[in-house]
Amino acid sequence: MSEKDASGGIPAAEAPAKRPPLNKYALACALLASMNSILLGYDISVMSGAQLFMKQDLKITDTQIEILAGIINIYSLVGSLAAGRTSDWIGRRYTMVLAAAIFFAGALMMGLAPSYAVLMLGRFVAGVGVGYALMIAPVYTAEVAPTSARGLLTSFPEVFINSGVLLGYVSNYAFHRLPVHLSWRVMFLVGAVPPVFLAAGVLAMPESPRWLVMQGRVGDARRVLAKTSDSPAEAEERLADIKNAVGIPEGVGDDDDVVVIPRKSKGTHGEGVWRDLLLRPTPAVRRILIACLGLQFFQQASGIDSVVLYSPRVFDKAGLHSDNNSLGATMAVGACKTLFILVATFFLDRVGRRPLLLTSAGGMVISLVTLASALHAIDKQPAGEATPLAGVSIAAVLAFVASFSIGMGPIAWVYSSEIFPLRLRAQGCALGTAMNRIMSGAITMSFISLYKAITFAGSFYVYAGIAAAGWVFMFLFLPETRGRSLEDTEKLFGGGQEAREQDKEDGDGHKKSMELSGQQ
Repeated sequence: MSEKDASGGIPAAEAPAKRPPLNKYALACALLASMNSILLGYDISVMSGAQLFMKQDLKITDTQIEILAGIINIYSLVGSLAAGRTSDWIGRRYTMVLAAAIFFAGALMMGLAPSYAVLMLGRFVAGVGVGYALMIAPVYTAEVAPTSARGLLTSFPEVFINSGVLLGYVSNYAFHRLPVHLSWRVMFLVGAVPPVFLAAGVLAMPESPRWLVMQGRVGDARRVLAKTSDSPAEAEERLADIKNAVGIPEGVGDDDDVVVIPRKSKGTHGEGVWRDLLLRPTPAVRRILIACLGLQFFQQASGIDSVVLYSPRVFDKAGLHSDNNSLGATMAVGACKTLFILVATFFLDRVGRRPLLLTSAGGMVISLVTLASALHAIDKQPAGEATPLAGVSIAAVLAFVASFSIGMGPIAWVYSSEIFPLRLRAQGCALGTAMNRIMSGAITMSFISLYKAITFAGSFYVYAGIAAAGWVFMFLFLPETRGRSLEDTEKLFGGGQEAREQDKEDGDGHKKSMELSGQQ
């Protein structure tokens, strides 16, 4: 293989000949950080069963259910957009603690809500917590992980989202026999338990080394990198790359724990980032932003949350009319979604991002067309007549969530967290998370109205068309990032050189004015 690719002499991304053993400390950090994502998965799936009993207990309509189920995604925009600046200001670690605390309060409010209005308020609070958690977990994990395992470790948030989905379905099934006025409340209150343990676990983690360097805490960053890198040489190389990205001149801070960052090294607390992302982006940053937003758009617009949230209604349409049978089938959906996420987890750093994304989107198109066709045929059958097409529908749903889990689910977060330049990463990922939540809210808040207008079959044909458009977008627009350092991925979009020259100018101009301190 050539050492240079065709895009101007950039070294080609290659997997190492012999993979180093997985860094256990980095693995533990990624696991603890990613567990915050359980909150989103649990909330989405528990609503699929809770809505059946909530409708009876609170005497609310399908339209109110539709709004209640999907509005948390819109509310989460508050958290996801705030999380970028918050994490730049107080650090990645304390932002995760804040996310857990907010979701805990929201889960209590939902479980104890005496009315639809209070329930909606609880959804708002929980949504803010979900937004924080969804944005910060992949950013922290990408910044801690060594290059050799970044794909594996950064896919963990999606693993735990799927684990949360499965737990929500299990909760639905476990409590559905309780009295109607208790069942849905217990389902929500159980969701208040994980945040307590998550917040405690996060406090045992180190801070992101990249955030530490942005604050001038080079010594602390060096110690974290020594623990999370595959070798001492890699730790020093990662530290040098981060210092270069921040604007610390070469050689400065090599023997010091604390360095005063030059005033022109913008963005150590998030200043000026929105301008550089949205108002005056470089061509490379514009392409990175389009890649991130496009990938997050297609992840949700292809209908995954409609299937997860409304699967009992889909199975009822397919012929599973009892609560016991439909909720049991939804557990199979959760188990399948969780099982197949492991495929992506173990192949991301071996096969690469692009092959898994394209395979995933292709499988989603095929399974959605199959599901829509089966439901269309069922519509033509006499009402109540048993048909083998029910089995085809269930199999198509399982194939859809499996296809989503091997690529589109985890890689949207992995890819978004690794393509932005360091100073734009937190708030760039916040924009991607915002797009994800807007589309999830739009899809889940419109699904009931959509299938009543154009039938279940028509709805899934629409989702299949969107997934096909997503395949084309990914094929044409997303370069492979496997094997590259975070500081190197900007080159894939035509950037890096101008930024490095500007960093050098800034560093040379301020080197003499740098104040060095040996304090911890």
